[in-house]
Amino acid sequence: MQIIDKDINPYVDEWEKAKIFPAKKVFKKLGDAGLLGVTKSPEYGGLGLDFSFAAAVAEELGNINCGAIPMAIGVQSDMATPALNTFGSDYLKRNFLAPSIAGDMVACLGVSEPTAGSDVAAIKTRAERKGDDFIINGSKMWITNAFQADWICLLANTGSSSKLHQNKSLIVVPMDTPGIELIQKIDKIGMHSSDTAQINFENVRVPASHVIGEEGSGFMYQMVQFQQERLYGALACLRPLEKTIEETREYCRMRKIFGKSLLDMQTVHFRLAELETEIEALRALCYTATEKYLYNEDVTKLASMCKLKAGRLARECTDSCLQYWGGMGYTSDVLISRFYRDFRLISIGGGADEVMLSIICKYNNSLPK
Repeated sequence: MQIIDKDINPYVDEWEKAKIFPAKKVFKKLGDAGLLGVTKSPEYGGLGLDFSFAAAVAEELGNINCGAIPMAIGVQSDMATPALNTFGSDYLKRNFLAPSIAGDMVACLGVSEPTAGSDVAAIKTRAERKGDDFIINGSKMWITNAFQADWICLLANTGSSSKLHQNKSLIVVPMDTPGIELIQKIDKIGMHSSDTAQINFENVRVPASHVIGEEGSGFMYQMVQFQQERLYGALACLRPLEKTIEETREYCRMRKIFGKSLLDMQTVHFRLAELETEIEALRALCYTATEKYLYNEDVTKLASMCKLKAGRLARECTDSCLQYWGGMGYTSDVLISRFYRDFRLISIGGGADEVMLSIICKYNNSLPK
């Protein structure tokens, strides 16, 4: 992808040091190329293609030399906008979806909270109906793109607290609405060029017309949205892990130890071959889930498997390869150390490994009631 080679990778090191990248500039480049609305309706500027094309884009974005920027792009294309595209009103689509597809607006997703991460049903943020408006109070945590976002796809409680799966709504909230406060820019061990924040909402007033789809259906919409997010995350891991192995193989070929190259040691070249095989197995699993998704099959179990395997393989692959780089791998001067930091998040964000295991067990009817 020429955009990656020309407009992103030459600046990644600079953006990583600055701990932010120019989302509006990068997203506009991607929007002009049609890459932010691959599966979205042509009526609102999307390409109207099926998810296999979005999967190909996600995999290609893995050629970016960090994890933060593909993650930020994924929030825009596959996390904050799918429910809006499927269930949103024409008004919301024209005013928020279309500009996001074009790259003229930056979106973020507000689900996690300081006391509710993987347990989405436990969120406390509340939107109370007042006439034709909702008044929002609460807090959201770990929000990617927050400092540059124009709007947030916010999950909030809008009904009786006794029905945790039927009392939530997804609401489009402009980030310049009075009462929204970005509390802090979170300093993370990885994903440095992605700005991440805690956001407080104090008496934030938005029109009731900003609810996506039916009021009270937000939890269901978000669960559907999660499947696309988890597939995107797994697909975007493939090229970075391959690149980790490729660079490690060449470094080990060059590095001499006890009179021969490190790559000549059977334990090294065998291990790299084993890891490469695991990546191909993950790719096959991702492609299988994508194919079933095209036919509107329930891919919740497979998407959970993809994310679980991607997170664990990312940890295993980057850790094994960093070991072969020796002391150099423990510096910030090489790509392997960045991938080691960045892709540790895959096992946490968008639902922790343990949640993926619970989902798989639920589908296998082996989860204790």
